[in-house]
Amino acid sequence: MKWIEGEATPETVSAQISGVILQPRHQRLWWRLLGLSALGVVVLCVSIGVLLYEGIGVWGVTRPVGWGLAIVNFVWWIGIGHAGTLISAILFLARQEWRTSINRFAEAMTLFAVCCAGLFPLLHLGRPWYFYWLAPYPNRMHLWPNWRSPLIWDFFAVSTYLTVSVLFWYLGLVPDLAVMRDRATGLWKRRIYGFFALGWRGSSRHWSVHQRAYLLLACLATPLVVSVHSIVSLDFAAGLVPGWHSTIFPPFFVAGAIFSGFAMVVTLVIPLRSLFSLQNFITDRHLDAMAKMMLLTSILVTYGYLCEGFCAWYSGLRPEISTALDRFHGPYAWIYYVLLVCNSLAPLCFFWPAARRNTLVLLVVSVLINIGMWTERFIIVVQSLSHDFLPAAWGLYKPTIWDWGLYLGTIGLFSFLMLLFVRFVPALSISELSEQAVKQSHE
Repeated sequence: MKWIEGEATPETVSAQISGVILQPRHQRLWWRLLGLSALGVVVLCVSIGVLLYEGIGVWGVTRPVGWGLAIVNFVWWIGIGHAGTLISAILFLARQEWRTSINRFAEAMTLFAVCCAGLFPLLHLGRPWYFYWLAPYPNRMHLWPNWRSPLIWDFFAVSTYLTVSVLFWYLGLVPDLAVMRDRATGLWKRRIYGFFALGWRGSSRHWSVHQRAYLLLACLATPLVVSVHSIVSLDFAAGLVPGWHSTIFPPFFVAGAIFSGFAMVVTLVIPLRSLFSLQNFITDRHLDAMAKMMLLTSILVTYGYLCEGFCAWYSGLRPEISTALDRFHGPYAWIYYVLLVCNSLAPLCFFWPAARRNTLVLLVVSVLINIGMWTERFIIVVQSLSHDFLPAAWGLYKPTIWDWGLYLGTIGLFSFLMLLFVRFVPALSISELSEQAVKQSHE
């Protein structure tokens, strides 16, 4: 199957993708979007400053809901970062050629989403300047982390995920940086791109070492798709709170992470390909493939919802049954119904091929999925904690302006980093698309 439309050669591929950076056409729009996202970064900085000065009491967390929007957003951002690793590593090992048009963009999305996610558990510590206590560094007082604490699991999961993702992203970027070095006109541009290209000249030895290292990192990154969000899910499953203590959480969380990750890729890819006229590289067939992945993971997530209700009923435990029923008629019931509509019903339209290739339908449904996955994390964290074992301990959680400020601030930070990425780094893989163009020309 041809994944590149039109007559493409390595020269035309390099010229079109590098031209997005070297010959930008939408400077004003880019600056406006960058300024808008910069306002979000300012909101983030102010929210963090108030939090550090006043303490986490400025959040809405209280008894019995000790975990609020911070943990909800942490799990949501980590989930969004999963699609990049899946597209880059697993689909690379499976030799799925459709990944070559979106893997670079998805990898960058992973890095920025993990950066946003990592802020929340650190700020939730109460004293984030002592975050290094989570690391098992040698010290004279023999103080070691409590390995039974989910904070330790998250620390190792997120740091490992970020490290491998950065290495995998940068290694694949090296040949493209060399292309930018050779095509750049200004002296400083050539020097900067040349510095990060690490002396790449495209020799057979360079390509041989590069391919072996890329394959090795892909093999290392593949288990992370399962392990990272499984560890995040164990933060909940290891507790005895009704609605949490379930063995289905690890696969349920992994499916939901891939679901939300692909939805975010589609949300960002559709405007990107329209803005930079990349329809010949990101074709309707690519959108169709991603829609099928969202449909599959939607079915898996819906199966998880059914299993949650069945396990609560089959357990015969009154707290579990009460918590499950509270999702349908409790104070957060409307959020649960939004969850079902966005995650279970809306993606069903992808059974029709016309819907899978309609950019407007894809964009709307992917946005709904991102909303639905956020509400799912809210239900898991907040609704379960608010409806504990004893009715006397039940209570509602109301986020404050600083909860929302921190969340909107991370969205601004994510947008800011993505805009810088598409402006200064090739958003599509020049080397892989050039190779694919050569293959298509010989078919």
